[in-house]
Amino acid sequence: MSLGKRCVAEFFGTFWLVMGGCGTAVLAAGVPQFGVGYAGVALAFGLTLLTMCYAIGHISGCHINPAVTCGLAAGGRFPAREVLPYIVAQVIGGIVAGGVLYLVASGKPGFDAAASGFASNGFGAHSPQGYGMGAAALCELVMTGFFIFIIMGATHKSAPVGFAGIAIGFALTLIHLISIPVTNTSVNPARSTGVALFQGGWAIHQLWFFWVMPIIGGIIGGLVYRYLWSDRPARPDIQGDPA
Repeated sequence: MSLGKRCVAEFFGTFWLVMGGCGTAVLAAGVPQFGVGYAGVALAFGLTLLTMCYAIGHISGCHINPAVTCGLAAGGRFPAREVLPYIVAQVIGGIVAGGVLYLVASGKPGFDAAASGFASNGFGAHSPQGYGMGAAALCELVMTGFFIFIIMGATHKSAPVGFAGIAIGFALTLIHLISIPVTNTSVNPARSTGVALFQGGWAIHQLWFFWVMPIIGGIIGGLVYRYLWSDRPARPDIQGDPA
């Protein structure tokens, strides 16, 4: 599959992740009596990733996350020369999804993206439960590191065939259940960027944090798994090297 087609797949996959996960947070989480709450948002993110794993995993590897792309490159599963094109496609997909979500949400009278937070990630005063910068950094590092670790394990040649998407989707659900109260869960710079630009205030000022921490965590996770399984080849069909 050509790099161009794989990048298009990454665009659509990231669009779906932001639209499904952040869309649930913005449109459904706080609805009186019928709101889905933290658990519903966590499940939404997991389901969007699970569905895209099977939809585009065989095309692009279904990274749909700059931290995953960097982590897989560090883990030897993805060529370093293709990291930047993938990240560009992912960020554009996240921003377009944020724009579509903003237009939908604006259809309700009184909607204010800045005041609502627009599903943006934050720490300190902008953490859902008031967690400070240090706790938020540790949380994003650990969650992203384990996410890459799980991805590399689930897609390993020795893992059961056909179940990687399920493991990876549920891993993202679990990550959100743990960390939504801390940072509103990033572990994905493209997801953070896609909504922060439309929140337009504090989310943009803190956006750097949700690029740096997930990417460092992803690289650590990839290096750790590479060390443990350095003598074993990867399966190329999903969430790994699509070449």
